[in-house]
Amino acid sequence: MLLVKMVLLSKPTRRHPVRYSNQETIPRSKNYILQPAIPSMSETDSTDGPPPFEDAFSSDDVEQRVYGTILQTREPTTASAIADSADCDPKTARKYLGWFDDLGIVTRHDGHPATYERNDAYFEWRRINQLAADHSVEELQERVRELTTRITEYEATYDAASPAAVDAVAAAEGSDEGTIDDVYSDLADWATAREERDRYERARQQRTGSEREQASG
Repeated sequence: MLLVKMVLLSKPTRRHPVRYSNQETIPRSKNYILQPAIPSMSETDSTDGPPPFEDAFSSDDVEQRVYGTILQTREPTTASAIADSADCDPKTARKYLGWFDDLGIVTRHDGHPATYERNDAYFEWRRINQLAADHSVEELQERVRELTTRITEYEATYDAASPAAVDAVAAAEGSDEGTIDDVYSDLADWATAREERDRYERARQQRTGSEREQASG
């Protein structure tokens, strides 16, 4: 039986729950950072859960094919359509989709028929969890500093608090050197840096909390 430890960063907006065990009920919210290994569908399976992002299509296993199809899903999709893409029976696809829904990997939308789509909050959690596992607190802090410096430079260059506040056409016309393509490239990099800084900061908080708990042990 899987026991889940959770660290609350801010008050979450509760949606329908994801049950990881009889002891814990975890709401679907990216404000929770979880620290378990994800169980396989059967306790007798040898896998620990969905394959890594880079290995999603590397196996002939039906479960992994369904999971790989979910990675590509950007809108609600029926189990039959997912089964077609995964080259499996719709009943089998529904079985795995039901399990993925229980884990929070997908969101199920009731209807006739029901549809499924990837739960981006789950994949964001996996990225943060991996960063916290792979890097020390000091490394995470340094990355946050580097990204903050880059963000601050963009804020000064465009005299704006965020890329969304910048008029790209006006910025390009007011520049003696940069083209409209340069401006759009800067804005995309700026937005990416902001997202990455948030991700590294959340990983830093997770790693810090974990180390404190281990120290107080």
